Amino acid sequence: MTDTCKVLMVFPLFNANSFWNYTEACDLAGAHYPAAPLGLITVAALLPKSWEIRLVNRNTEILTDADLDWADIVMTGGMLPQRNDALHIIEMCHARGKPVVVGGPDVTSSPDLYRAANFLVLGEAEEIMDDFVTAWRNGAGQGVFEAPMGKTDVTRSPLPRFDLLKLDHYLHVGVQFSRGCPFSCEFCDIIELYGRVPRTKTNEQVMAELDALYALGYRGHVDFVDDNLIGNKKALKKFLPDLKRWQNEKNFPFEFSTEASINLADDPDLLRSLSETNFFAIFVGIESPDTDSLVLMQKKQNTRRSLQQSIETIHKAGIFVNAGFIVGFDSEKGSVAPGMIECIEDTAIPVCMVGLLYALPTTQLTRRLLAEGRLFSGSEQTQSGDQCTAGLNFETKRPRRDVLNDYRSVLKAIYDPAAYFGRVRRLGRMLGRERAHRMVKGDLRSFMRLIFRIHRAGPGTGRQFWRTMLDCALHNPRALPYVVMISALYLHLGPFSRQVVGEIDQEISNVDHGRWQAPPPVLPMGEAALVPA
Repeated sequence: MTDTCKVLMVFPLFNANSFWNYTEACDLAGAHYPAAPLGLITVAALLPKSWEIRLVNRNTEILTDADLDWADIVMTGGMLPQRNDALHIIEMCHARGKPVVVGGPDVTSSPDLYRAANFLVLGEAEEIMDDFVTAWRNGAGQGVFEAPMGKTDVTRSPLPRFDLLKLDHYLHVGVQFSRGCPFSCEFCDIIELYGRVPRTKTNEQVMAELDALYALGYRGHVDFVDDNLIGNKKALKKFLPDLKRWQNEKNFPFEFSTEASINLADDPDLLRSLSETNFFAIFVGIESPDTDSLVLMQKKQNTRRSLQQSIETIHKAGIFVNAGFIVGFDSEKGSVAPGMIECIEDTAIPVCMVGLLYALPTTQLTRRLLAEGRLFSGSEQTQSGDQCTAGLNFETKRPRRDVLNDYRSVLKAIYDPAAYFGRVRRLGRMLGRERAHRMVKGDLRSFMRLIFRIHRAGPGTGRQFWRTMLDCALHNPRALPYVVMISALYLHLGPFSRQVVGEIDQEISNVDHGRWQAPPPVLPMGEAALVPA
């Protein structure tokens, strides 16, 4: 008897009001969404080859009744900002009598919220999908399958099913080299989900993934989705020469981005190797320029250094930095806005994700706030969003109004057109690109669209844009494609920041007029229910 099963994989919607969705930038490039769902296509590769699999990404296409009717089983799940839609998908499936499997980081962190699903896959799927398949074949109608945290041998991870993607729907496609992070930041859930010992794939695995993308005709931006690519420097240094050879043999079809800690600036050889391999951007969690805050959050790798010098070192190596900042730490003794604005200006980082501190499930921060009786009741049920509007789910040490006012002040200052494009100009002069950008299909069309739309991003934006283009063309023309790229992001970031400022204005007004009341705290006895062991 043939072993068959029709599996519909559904990637839930992210919150539409998000820093990360880059709506206008996607439209410029003719894409539908920034990033492809790497997790689901990896799970797809773990299923039996005889099973028929379809993928619907609700961020890029419509999920129809016909899709659900076709399926024998539906698989879904994702991150916290996808929670609302993931729960909605479960309801849709049950309404049509379809069993549902859920997994992913948010399901692993808050499994009780997903009990309506038939099957829960908790932890890294490589360890447990065989158990699920066996149970399904044996007629099981429900079950929970849980992998030990941070123990999965990623050398067993399969080649993701890139063939399931509509590649032209995305600004970039992801691959993964490692999981885990050696640091222990209090607010971060990566070490809780994936451990503090970074585990790496083999060089051959990653080369096979790039070969698969290349064979499908993909060219352009590939993101290494590692939470800290340099977490295992020894393994990375063994990998990069193979990656550089591959790029040379294929005439550099890909440009890479990733996430890394600031101590990358301390290793000139590694930085040079990344640049020579064609990495062009990294996301760095700076969080705060205040040393007391960094010590409290256990982000000590950011202390004992000049942030300005470290970022400048990375920029001069030809890799531009996007950064994360957070407002709302307990250690904030007064207004943090002036210092944060000064840090952002001094480091010439145009794209800064500034958020309000959020206590994620299964983090050291959440456990501490819970023990102190400061975590708001219902925090585990908070509407999914991002830190820009869904933070401060706890009683702050400083008056809440002061925290919100600082946050508003930072956003207004750094996303003013003159300030943003001023940083882009300074970055453009510093960016030490040795390899020219390889034009891919649609680049010229995107640039022409940008020219016609840049004025929409706010008063004075068009003038700042052209001033920036001229400055880069005169002083560092090799950086021009990247200056254009960062300028295009302002089509989203300018209007988005003003929208968030308006929402924060309303919340401040609510606080001032007594319309905002703090929810009751979670009692410490609720810890077992809120934070899974």
